[in-house]
Amino acid sequence: MLIVLLVLFIVLLVISTKQINEYERGILFRFGKFAKILKPGWHLVFPIIHSYKKVDIRTKAVDVPEQEAITRDNVSIKINAVLYYKVFDAAKSVLAVQNFNYAVSQLAQTTMRNIVGSVSLDELLTEREKLSTEICKIVDTETDPWGIKVENVELKDIALPEEMKRVIAKVAEAEREKQAVITKAAGEVEAANNLAEAANIMGTTPGALHLRTLATLNDLSSDQSNTVIFAVPIEGLEALKGIAGKNK
Repeated sequence: MLIVLLVLFIVLLVISTKQINEYERGILFRFGKFAKILKPGWHLVFPIIHSYKKVDIRTKAVDVPEQEAITRDNVSIKINAVLYYKVFDAAKSVLAVQNFNYAVSQLAQTTMRNIVGSVSLDELLTEREKLSTEICKIVDTETDPWGIKVENVELKDIALPEEMKRVIAKVAEAEREKQAVITKAAGEVEAANNLAEAANIMGTTPGALHLRTLATLNDLSSDQSNTVIFAVPIEGLEALKGIAGKNK
């Protein structure tokens, strides 16, 4: 009888010994009531009297499923995100909410749709980081009573309808054409100003126009063409006419 009792005790001891890993916390219940939090190590959890539940306190990455939403300017889009969170209070995560993993995911989906509906498409595309921060703040506030700390939210992909992609491409093309026309016009204005300034300098500086003529002839001499163009100032032609008239 003593041996049987000893064997039963050893079996009960083995069955009752539970291990909590370093990255976990255990929630111990005694007769259905919360007793304490089990820290990493070995603990005795006697059947019938006790029950326990393990909670992983490591940071979790949850892929928020693709959601279809409508922006403030009535553009239908599909968007998904990734959510990073961890448990900072194991007792609350078990006692305050039934399934905190599912609850956090559903809350993130709802918040993401609400935020997308409050902004325009341009704001969604250009201020993605700002919207991610806003979603993270809202979800973190809502999950705080559950013992959950939301560390970060990142918007992964924004899928636009094909029609909207074509419209955006046309807008971008028109914008590039506009910039090209502006740049070309600015270049022409700058060139005209430079030519006017050069003409003023040549007109007021003695011999400048003659030197320019010689430089032009020097450039022409490097060409293999048989045609030579000689540029003569109008003032020079008038002078030649006057000389010819006197000779007559």
